[in-house]
Parts: sequence; C-alpha cells; structure tokens
Amino acid sequence: MRKSTAPKSPVIDEADARSVADGRHSDPFAILGPHQVGDRRVLRVFDPGAEEVAAAMEDGTIRPLDPVDGARGVFVGEIGAGNYRLRCRGYGAEWEMEDAFRFGPVIGEMDEYLLGEGTHRRLWNALGAHVLTHEGVPGTNFAVWAPNAERVSIVGDFNAWNGRRHPMRRRGPTGVWEIFIPNVGEGAIYKYEIVANGGRLLPLKADPVGFGAQHAPETGSVVRDLSGYGWRDADWMQRRETANRVDAPIAVYEVHLGSWRRVPSEGNRSLSYRELAEELVDYAVGMGFTHIELMPISEHPFDGSWGYQPVGMYAPTIRFGPAQEFRDLIDAAHQKGLGVIIDWVPGHFPTDAHGLGRFDGTPLYEHADPKEGFHQDWNTLIYNFGRTEVANYLISNALYWLEEYHIDGLRVDAVASMLYRDYSRNEGEWVPNIHGGRENLEAIALLQRMNIETYGEVPGILTAAEESTAFPAVSRPVDMGGLGFGYKWNMGWMNDTLSYIEKDPVHRKHHHHQMTFGIHYAYSENFMLPISHDEVVHGKGSMLSKMPGHDWDRFANLRAYYGYMWGHPGKKLLFMGQEFGQWAEWNHAAQLDWHLLQNESHAGMQALVRDLNRLYRETPALYARDCEPEGFQWIEANAAEESVFAWARFGGPDDPPCVVICNFTPVERRDRLCGLPRAGRWEEVLNTDAGPYGGGNRGNMGGVDAKPSPAHGQPASAAVTLPPLSTVILRHAGG
Repeated sequence: MRKSTAPKSPVIDEADARSVADGRHSDPFAILGPHQVGDRRVLRVFDPGAEEVAAAMEDGTIRPLDPVDGARGVFVGEIGAGNYRLRCRGYGAEWEMEDAFRFGPVIGEMDEYLLGEGTHRRLWNALGAHVLTHEGVPGTNFAVWAPNAERVSIVGDFNAWNGRRHPMRRRGPTGVWEIFIPNVGEGAIYKYEIVANGGRLLPLKADPVGFGAQHAPETGSVVRDLSGYGWRDADWMQRRETANRVDAPIAVYEVHLGSWRRVPSEGNRSLSYRELAEELVDYAVGMGFTHIELMPISEHPFDGSWGYQPVGMYAPTIRFGPAQEFRDLIDAAHQKGLGVIIDWVPGHFPTDAHGLGRFDGTPLYEHADPKEGFHQDWNTLIYNFGRTEVANYLISNALYWLEEYHIDGLRVDAVASMLYRDYSRNEGEWVPNIHGGRENLEAIALLQRMNIETYGEVPGILTAAEESTAFPAVSRPVDMGGLGFGYKWNMGWMNDTLSYIEKDPVHRKHHHHQMTFGIHYAYSENFMLPISHDEVVHGKGSMLSKMPGHDWDRFANLRAYYGYMWGHPGKKLLFMGQEFGQWAEWNHAAQLDWHLLQNESHAGMQALVRDLNRLYRETPALYARDCEPEGFQWIEANAAEESVFAWARFGGPDDPPCVVICNFTPVERRDRLCGLPRAGRWEEVLNTDAGPYGGGNRGNMGGVDAKPSPAHGQPASAAVTLPPLSTVILRHAGG
C-alpha cells in the first residue's frame, strides 16, 4: 500500500477527529463513513489498530486515506462514487473489511414511531441483535434503548472489545441506538459499552433484548438467528385452544429443568433440551399430564435463584442448549399433545452490574426511589410499570415467548407483590398511589394490558396468576373490571388443605372447615390448585415428610390427599417428585430421587397419580364444570367427628356424575350410608387404598347399588366402605 503524497484533507474538524479517537463523540455517524462535502465525496475512518488505510473501490481503484494529526487512528480522504472496502495495515499485519459507517439505518420510520410511542407489540423485531443482509452485505444489526446515554457502543470479539471502534447511531428522540456490523453473525458474543451523562463509563451491559447468552458466570449476550425453524406442531396449534379452556382437563406437571434428571456418569450434568424433548416429554405424557410448566427459563446469572431473578428476558437459558434446541423441546411436546407453560417474571429483576439496573446510568427500567423500586424480600429491583417504554418491554416479552417459541401459556410469578405498593413493607417504607391508596395502579394496568395483548394476538393460549391475596377478579375479563388472567392459583386452598393434612388425624375433626372452606369462594375465580415447588423448599419438607404417622400412614395420607385434590373443583398442578412421594426436600443442584421407584410404596404412589390423571381426563364430571357452581354439590360437609367429606361432581347432561368420598382417619368405615344423586349402579373407579397403590385393598371392588332412598339431601343412597386414610371415587354406571 503506497502512502498518499496529497496534502492532508481539511474536511474534518480537528476537535471532532479527537473526539472520535477518544470515544467521546455522541454522533459518530455524522463524522465517520462517506459524506458529501460540497462537490467532493469524502471518507473518514477510525481504526485504532491501523497505521495506513485505503478505500478499495468497486471499480478496482485504490484511494489511500491520510492520517489526521493529533487523532491517532483517524483517516480521511476523497473517494469517488460507488461502494468500497477498507484495506488496512498496521504493526506488521494487513486486513480488509467492510466499513460499518457506510451503511444506513435498519430500523424503519414505523418502528421508530412505535418505539417512541411505547406501543411496539413486537419490540424484539426492532431491538436486539438481528442477523440479516443489509444493502447486499451479510451481518448483524444491533439496537438498544438507552435514552440518557452520551454514547453507546457495541463491543465483542469482532472489535477487540474496544468501544471506540463501533459507537452506535442515535435514532432521534426514541432513545434507541443502532448499528449494522458487517460479517458478524450467529454465535458472536457481545455487550454494550455505555457512557453515561457526564462522561462516566458504565460496566459493560448485556443486551436487554438479547436472544442468547453465555454460560454463567460469563455474562455476555450471544447473537442468535431466530429465523428459519421448521415447526412441526401445526395440528397442536390448531387445537390447543380446546386444551386450555376452563371446561378442559388441565393437569400440570411443574418442572425445574436443571434438576429433573441428571447424568451422574457425565459429571452430574443436567439433561439437554434435546434429551428433555424425549425423556421429559415421554414421561409427562406417560403420566397422563396435559401440560408441563417450566420454572423460569429466561437467562439468569445465579443457579440458586431457580430462574426467578432473570437478566436475559428474551434468552432461553444456555444451561441446556441454544435457543433452537429449546424450540425442539416445545415442538416435541406439542407433537405428543402436551402443552407447555413457562413461568414469567415481570415483577422484579436482579441488581447484577451487567443487567438492567441503571442501564444508561439512570434508573431507566426501575424506579429511582427504593420505596417504589426495590424489593426488600429478594434484594431485587422493581420495574417502573408506569413508564411507557418499560411496560412495552414487558408486554412485548410476553408475546415474544408465545409467538417465537410457541409457548402455550404464561404463569405470572409473584403477582401479589406487583399489585400492592406496601407489599412486605412497613409503614413509612412505601409510596401511596395518586389516590393515597396501596394498590399499584400502574402494575394493574400493565397486567391488564398484557392479558389483552396476549389473548388478542395469540389464539388459544392461557395465562395464570400466582396471586395470594383477596384481590378481586384476577381471572375475570378486563372489560368487566378484572385483571384478565385465564386462571388464578388457589393459594388459600393450598395453605388450608396442607395445614389440615399435616395434622395428626386425631386433631383433624377440630379443623374440618379447612377442607370445606375453599368451596365458599371456589367460583369467584377460575382456579388452579397448586402443589408447587414452593411447598417443598426452605425447610418445609417434602410432601411425604409433611404427613403424620409411620411410613404406611404417611403414604396413605398423601394418597388420600391427592384423591381429594383431583376430585375437588379446579385445575391441577403438581411439582416434580411429588408424584412418586420423594422423601427429601427438593434440591435444585441434584436430580430427583428416581431410585425410590424401586420401592413398592413409591411406585404405587406414582401409579396412583397416573391413574388419577387418566380418570380425570376421561371423566368430564371431574373437569368440565370446574368453574361453575352447578358442577359441584356437597353430600356431607359437616361429618367432622369422622373426618369424612363427600361431594358430587357433574359434567354435561349426558355425562355420568361422580361422587368423591374422603376418610381422613385411620379407621375403616364399613357399610357407611352415603347419599347419592342417582339410583342405580355406581362403579368404584378409583380407590387410593387399592393394593397396586400400596394400600390395604379395602373398598367397594364390585361397585355399589344405590336405592331410591333419600339420604344427605340426595334422592338415593347406598352402603359404602371407606378404607382408612383414603379417597374413593364412584361414577354412575346406569340403571
């Protein structure tokens, strides 16, 4: 490469040149790249590793550029029309590359308008890292929202992590910065280098809309191309609406992917998404569950948070494989008729330096006041739900999982903490709303809008709220004053019934109402009955260890409780390991105790849950009117001395009714009179005391014949045997 003998170009301001070289210029695209100056086309380049730079024009000519005194790495020169590539030489090396500053913006005017307005439903199509071909050249376009920054640069291996090399273009008043980097593609690791107001350099930030991330403890974002996946789940997508309706059987298996099953022979590693696509999917289908619910799979820095402190809201965690392989898991589930729900965490985010906290040097995603913006319980930050762009970020994220990954539902975590400004706070530690009240009006509006958008944009999905207070109408439509969720976790039912079943049977008669109280409000919401991971951690013990008595009694109590649960109105959710009665509390760092299935009692428990799911799915009386009071009728609600409960369940006019009878004492009750809604033959379709489940094989093996003799307010009755610590389910068989 020959040096130019032409005089140095006067077409760059020396202060601008120094500002570019120092990485302080707030509008580098106004300086760098090709520009028309009068009748000349001038090229300005910055490459701190170059000693010589020339433009190799598409017509074959070479146009050397001149270095600018006092601004090391800045070169200028006049070039002709047409495209060019840069040829550089420095410190014994030569290289050729595209000039990122010759490319125009990728984000269009409509994107700009929607981003500025905070109504961009598919934010991820504009922000983040997108692999594409722009102006005929392959590369990746990077875009990020940082409205208060003085400079934002993209850094990565492709530019030696030097923030001076690729400062980004500010897109007007939107607060968005973008740049197209040629020849950067799938798998590239990157972060944002942000200079805050006043020139303060922030810790490098991961991409808030990054589609991939490095393995922890590394914190970089990874370019992932989301296009081109060959979904094979069209049949499921067309019929899933019927699987998510309130009149459908919904039995959810809650799973923590990292500890469901591991491979001890390979360093105790967790299964990959592709392995889970076979093993987990086949297991859940074989157990009769209708859905799996995955604890948060958004990228998170700390394993011990179980995913509930996410940093990468748009990135499936790399712990089990790349994003496309997460799609393999969803696709496999759908092909076998299994729905997939994910935990979604819009209530808070961690304070990790590479995350959203003070992202551009200001409290951008969070509130400035810790009385509004900091969760004392979890040491996390709270989103500023009232900020238009933040609400847009979260609502778009909900749509992202549903659209890009074909997720069937979102279980929204910690809704109670969002609804109330004084959640877990003492007097003086919270800020009232504009009316002086404790309700978080902005969070309420966000949740309502999220439900409107998701149900409106993605047919057939469901949303469920983990909400533990008496906040009204959580699962009622927004136009009726509700939050718009499809379902609400019934935390009151869970707390009451677990409190009851943990008691020694001799004391249960004094707490009889704990098992009946749930019916008083069972139809105020569309309820899901959750026995989740929260019930088997932090010293609470496993479900089996909660039960009173010796080992046989513990298993019998738990079997009876599951029978009660599956017979009670409400959709079902069971956390992994509970289906076979794991003894130990859940440990996120180890797999479930699968070896216990070699024991008949644990295998029997697993068989019971499998049969409960089968019976549930094939018996409309047990699910079709879960959310209608007409689907339930008490037969005996007040037999406290015996700790006996009996009720009837009804489906449609042509569906045979069922009767559920529970005996929560260790006393067998033979030939006990029980009122029944119809005369004729009633078959015993499930008995938790059956021998295959580990019970004593007592009950009504041949069924019972009900005579038209009224009892317990019913038109018919029969003598029924109630085994000790058991639930019996009868189904009318005609006659």
